[in-house]
Amino acid sequence: QVQLVESGGGSVQAGGSLRLSCAASIRTFSRYAMGWFRQAPGKEREFVAATNWSGGSTAYADSVKGRFTISRDNVKNTVYLQMNSLKPEDTAVYYCAATLGFGVVTTEYDYWGQGTQVTVSS
Repeated sequence: QVQLVESGGGSVQAGGSLRLSCAASIRTFSRYAMGWFRQAPGKEREFVAATNWSGGSTAYADSVKGRFTISRDNVKNTVYLQMNSLKPEDTAVYYCAATLGFGVVTTEYDYWGQGTQVTVSS
């Protein structure tokens, strides 16, 4: 059974940093590409970042490029999202997701976590 559990969310002032973690209970974690998505109240879930199975290939939304970094540890079965220079518009529930493919849209992902809240105050 696949389980994804996000952690590390919280409240931070604008310009601050947070590091999100996603612990994956997947038998063959290293075979999966992993992604981060976010959803603000009243808005659709949007792509944030993704990494392939090895971490050697990454993709970012234009809105976070240069500020966020996705990484993974295939020994710990964990994917991370380092968020720097946070802005109020980054406020959302952040979700991690897994796929045996690779993509930047929600429909390409097969498994999802429950999400963790990130709130950035001005």
